[in-house]
Amino acid sequence: MVLDIAEVSRRSGLAPSALRFYERKGLIAPVARNGLRRAYLPETVERLALITCARDAGFTLAEIGAFLVAGPSDAVLRERMAAKERAVDERIAQLTRLRDSLRHAAVCDHDPLVECPDFKRAIRRVSPR
Repeated sequence: MVLDIAEVSRRSGLAPSALRFYERKGLIAPVARNGLRRAYLPETVERLALITCARDAGFTLAEIGAFLVAGPSDAVLRERMAAKERAVDERIAQLTRLRDSLRHAAVCDHDPLVECPDFKRAIRRVSPR
């Protein structure tokens, strides 16, 4: 069974233009054509989810392309992935500090809120270190 571009677009949440762009970059490939419409294997939707996740994590398209074809012996790619992991961990920590600051702000009764010493301290902690 194959999925036409419209169905892959619907299932992945990506515009057909994004699918064509990823195709031009070599990240996905159609397996056939239904008339003028591209057709993809169902696994393409999973691959697109991986691409989207990697983009959200800050990977470039070139890095994603390398990741998609990498083998277990690719030490350079593994080091890049480890560096991205550290960056994602720091971003998670930053967002956690922001969440905690917002929680405080939601219940703080200091007037004005931005002058609350606890809030100011919390905001200073939000900035990346």
